[in-house]
Amino acid sequence: MSDALDKTAPADRSASGPFDESEANPVRPYIDLGGIKILPREGLNLRLEVEEQSKRIVAVGLDYAGSTLQVQPFAAPRSTGLWEETREQIRQQIRSQGGRVEEREGPLGPELLAEVPVVAGDSQTKRLARFIGVDGPRWFLRGVIGGAATADIEAAAQVEDLFRSIVVVRGGTPMPPRDLIPLKMPASPGSA
Repeated sequence: MSDALDKTAPADRSASGPFDESEANPVRPYIDLGGIKILPREGLNLRLEVEEQSKRIVAVGLDYAGSTLQVQPFAAPRSTGLWEETREQIRQQIRSQGGRVEEREGPLGPELLAEVPVVAGDSQTKRLARFIGVDGPRWFLRGVIGGAATADIEAAAQVEDLFRSIVVVRGGTPMPPRDLIPLKMPASPGSA
């Protein structure tokens, strides 16, 4: 079973991203969201997804190239990865909702392409989503892609590039594996 928990990441991850804080270019003007840093780019719109009850930021939503990319950084063990196990959980969850899911080899490694049922009023439609994940040093970065990048190759390449430009800031605080690395509101421009 141990080999199922190996880290899953592109071979060039440390050079091409997603990056660990220690690998990031310090002079680039990142938007600091706590657990992750995002490189601003033309046409990128950023939203923070907040949990109602705790008011905690639980994900970062990025609108780009006619697509959406939702990202979440998680703490991970030093020696093993979380993507194998996480893919299995996502697969079971989507199937239990009546969706369809297939695993395929993507530009970032194994990914899931899913048809997720969406209920809007009385009608039910299916939405395509790509689930991507990369295991880094002591962290795991999960992404969910929607919109054009689920089918359009050019949009997909732009969104994958955006995902790879993300810097994960794990921090030195001990955290249980699978805990969300804390995210925060970016400082307003000019106050940095």
